[in-house]
Amino acid sequence: MGSRGTGDSSTWTPKQNKLFERALAVYGEETPERWKKVAKAVGGGKSAEEVKLHYENLVEDLRHIESGNVPLPNYNRDSNHK
Repeated sequence: MGSRGTGDSSTWTPKQNKLFERALAVYGEETPERWKKVAKAVGGGKSAEEVKLHYENLVEDLRHIESGNVPLPNYNRDSNHK
């Protein structure tokens, strides 16, 4: 009965991600109906369930990065400076 089968939950534009980040800053963990408010701020038909799942996936990704399971890119800053 969830919205996972719609395909919308996995498609996030850069604009929606920026709106998502801003909404998380505005609506903290103690905010009543936080995910509903974040979904409204993001727009694009995202449901409260979709934004909560997006947040949980982000937190999981951060855990993997912080634990060293995901290598950070090796940028060569001097590649254009010879």
